[in-house]
Amino acid sequence: MPAREKILRYGLLLLVLLITVGPFLLQLSTSLKSADEDVFTATPQFLPSKPTLDNYVTVMETLPVLKYARNSLIVAFLVVTGNAIGATLAGYALARLRFRGGKLVLGAFVATLVLPEEVTIISKLVTIQSMGLSDTLLGVALPDIIGMLNVLLMRTAFAAIPKEMDEAAIVDGANAWQRFLRIGLPNVRGMLSVITIFAFIGAWDNFLWPLIVLTDPENLTLTVGLNYLNGTFSANPRLITAGTMIAFIPVVIVFATLQRFFFRGVEEGAIKG
Repeated sequence: MPAREKILRYGLLLLVLLITVGPFLLQLSTSLKSADEDVFTATPQFLPSKPTLDNYVTVMETLPVLKYARNSLIVAFLVVTGNAIGATLAGYALARLRFRGGKLVLGAFVATLVLPEEVTIISKLVTIQSMGLSDTLLGVALPDIIGMLNVLLMRTAFAAIPKEMDEAAIVDGANAWQRFLRIGLPNVRGMLSVITIFAFIGAWDNFLWPLIVLTDPENLTLTVGLNYLNGTFSANPRLITAGTMIAFIPVVIVFATLQRFFFRGVEEGAIKG
């Protein structure tokens, strides 16, 4: 590779890194600054002169962050479990089983992706209220327990498995459930980790839907609960950024744990014979 092309590539990578990671690092820096540091200067100092964790302590003492985090974890657990099981089963059925109306069902799944969430939010709210799940964590999780995009991703992963493997299993007397467990699942673990990460991040970061469904302060999720920082500490960006970082930490942990499976799932398609 010519030196000029290599310099150009690395320059573009550094530019993208600056655009994507720069705001995060600036927020982290602000959350670690002490009260006597000015964060409103025209040219803010990137590194805090006196790093401190006092802002995080103040947020934890002012708001029941652990309670909010527990509620968010419950919602995320329900959503991740529902997608890991439901989206996987639905994806396998659409990709490997033949049944009447299969193409129509697939078309319905694709059509739902065209609709923005704002279009269906009223109907979802009415449905949740009619089921008696208003102001509950289950009511927050239920609409996202099986994501249409996750179903299509799992269908794509299952469809990439050679049909000869299924045919050989059928000759050996394997039924659909055995083929799913012994042939399908081992070959889509990477894609399963992808939808797990997507489901967790979507449930953890969701703000609008929990804000509409939940009214009891005891049931608030972390993203909704931390919104009180905007009113309580509207003039103190140190505490607001500290709350943002608290909400961001679990996402980093989940992605760091599953990143090798995530990238394997993104590139999934080559099936071992």
